[in-house]
Amino acid sequence: MKSEAVDARVLEGRVWSALEQGQPQQALANCRELNERYPDWPDGWHTASRLAERLGNFPAALQAIEKALTITPTRADWQLQRVAALMHLGRVEAAEQALAPLDSHQWESAYSHSRMGLILSRLDRHAEALTHYLRAADLEPRDSQHLYNIATLHRFLGDSTSAETALNRAIALNPRDGAAYKLRADLRRWTAEQNHIDQLQARFATDEPDPRNRLQVGFALAKELEDVGHWRDSFTALSTAATMRRALMRYDVAGDLQTMHAIQETYGGDSVRAEGDPGLNQPIFIFGMPRTGSTLLEQVLSGHSSVHAAGELNDFALSLSALSRPLLPTGQGANKLDLVAASARLDFARLGQEYARRTHRASAGAPHFIDKMPLNFLYAGLIHRALPGARMIHVRRNPLDTCYAVYKALFADAYPFSYDLVELGRYYAAYSRLMEHWRQVLPPGTLLEVDYEALVDDLEGQARRLLAECELNWEPQCLDFHARDTASTTASASQVREPLYRRSLGKWRHFGEELKPLIRTLEEEGVDLSSSY
Repeated sequence: MKSEAVDARVLEGRVWSALEQGQPQQALANCRELNERYPDWPDGWHTASRLAERLGNFPAALQAIEKALTITPTRADWQLQRVAALMHLGRVEAAEQALAPLDSHQWESAYSHSRMGLILSRLDRHAEALTHYLRAADLEPRDSQHLYNIATLHRFLGDSTSAETALNRAIALNPRDGAAYKLRADLRRWTAEQNHIDQLQARFATDEPDPRNRLQVGFALAKELEDVGHWRDSFTALSTAATMRRALMRYDVAGDLQTMHAIQETYGGDSVRAEGDPGLNQPIFIFGMPRTGSTLLEQVLSGHSSVHAAGELNDFALSLSALSRPLLPTGQGANKLDLVAASARLDFARLGQEYARRTHRASAGAPHFIDKMPLNFLYAGLIHRALPGARMIHVRRNPLDTCYAVYKALFADAYPFSYDLVELGRYYAAYSRLMEHWRQVLPPGTLLEVDYEALVDDLEGQARRLLAECELNWEPQCLDFHARDTASTTASASQVREPLYRRSLGKWRHFGEELKPLIRTLEEEGVDLSSSY
């Protein structure tokens, strides 16, 4: 028996060795051999679960860890692995139930504390998550990643001073951590007296083997240079970093343009008629291009006692995709154009019900909840058809201010069109055409619209108007958005802690020469650039 355990450990070691050497198929083959030869050895199934998770096969990760727990049900760390698998699969309620017995467990390893922190953060339990990350840092004080996680949670919770302290410590431990420089730059507006420009310039000029670290430093440098008014130097750093980011991506903007055109062709006239239950869970959708003030509006409206801010939910797109996939021709993958065509044959009442099911927890039991996913602009007609009781608010902003704000943002995975000025211009033009299409085909009063500039000029007036359109009475605390202690996890997490400001209006004018490729593209695409800003 002892020799079998030794042999199993040798096979287990080969699994991780193959993965570290960039041989995932060999790692899978080694793992299969491990599980087949030693099916009653629970550690082998735990290894299979972790490997499947690393490779993105979350159903297999769940299946394997449940086999391990069948053999050894009392391992708390394996129960935590099961919670993680459930979260990856979107089974949030099941994950919360499985997590409950682990809340009071006395974890001994930094890995387990970090894992608890990640899961709790994804469940929007940020203060509890912070406690675990702090404990992980105590156990492994030389690991800069724990400090980065601590800073992220402090930022979500509005404590930029503690976040900065943690990030400075992380950078001291790992000067190559580009993400730490970028997060620190985003914490506040820096001044000529207080900034990290010299450090960032030196780091950006350093030969860095990982371009991802260097480009994040470039975005951080551009941000701090812009803060102090060094416009030309800021754009030079920004364009260099954006070009680096674009070079790491496989993306063709033509695919997105074709998809938006197909949506227009598919959903016109009678094809957006209401079919769903108008009383179904009463969401308020806020959408449009990113960086247009949607977080500001979300914070204002969610100050109302009947409105909960649920964040950027991907549930409408996921529901649409899940219900459309069986309608695809046999043997075809999830091609975007095929999905658009298949979606027209959906039972839209069922689509509304599926969205309501998925967002039940996110709504927090409030009479209304805000879904602030920007890309829901793609589905405005479909939302009305599936959820006729939903309110839809389209947030607009001056096209050049919008595009510049998008260009200077470093997104995690979304918005691949944002790192090239010509691609950005073409995408914006297609978005603009699609929104004009929705204005024409949706029933009057279905699509509410607000301009960022109007919010800045008359926040109370615009808030009163939109709340009235949502059939909600005015509540003065809606204007106290910057003083709330609620967590914010968006790219604007730091800005929403500030009182209303006007400094972003017309900022593109500092870069008129640099933005010429964008301006020319927008003009050629017929976008109206006339604006007081």
